[in-house]
Amino acid sequence: MENYMETNLDAFLPLRDVVFKTIRQAILTGELQPGERLMEIHLAQKLGVSRTPIREAIRQLELEGLVVMVPRRGAQVAHITEKSMSDVLEVRLALDELAVELACERITDEEIESLKEACTAFEEAVDSADIHNITGADIRFHDIIFEASRNNRLIQMVNNIAEQMYRYRFEYIKDDSGWQSLITEHRMITDAISMRDTELARRAIHVHIKNQENSIIRIIRREEKKRIRSVHE
Repeated sequence: MENYMETNLDAFLPLRDVVFKTIRQAILTGELQPGERLMEIHLAQKLGVSRTPIREAIRQLELEGLVVMVPRRGAQVAHITEKSMSDVLEVRLALDELAVELACERITDEEIESLKEACTAFEEAVDSADIHNITGADIRFHDIIFEASRNNRLIQMVNNIAEQMYRYRFEYIKDDSGWQSLITEHRMITDAISMRDTELARRAIHVHIKNQENSIIRIIRREEKKRIRSVHE
């Protein structure tokens, strides 16, 4: 988190905004784990600030649903729930299906080549086994499709939920058992759009998002069982 602080301090952002964005990013990327307590003194020392901006950031994060207040324990990172995940992915599925439909109609030959390159780059990222590289490559792949839709309002809506999606995407990608399926799904989406086959593209993206949802549900339920066991031990 310290490097993020240094970068944004250079940008002359208000300190409270820097602290908020730093802690928020740590939660979204999994640096701060679900269930982890947010100790004001510890965070203030780590970020080199007073407890006031830490307290303000925690309050904002609670409003976003990323932090919860637990009796006798204080603030902690909220667990990903099936309901919150389903709500986000339900919206994302509708946006993705529209995006691939429009992309099939409007994508240029140059963008098709960029999409193929992004598909290959994702496979190379998987070979690196670096979660951040894989997540970044996945985002770049989908961004090309959204840009090819030529619909600015659609792109704006996607950007509005992009950070919320990051948390779920990160959890999904951490499960290396699904990496090969992701590669296959990206290839199917790329081939369908390259052929400008709207129906095939819609089916491919539907499978892609639904597989993501099913995978995250398995992760959530597995973590819930672990928490229940730890309570009874």
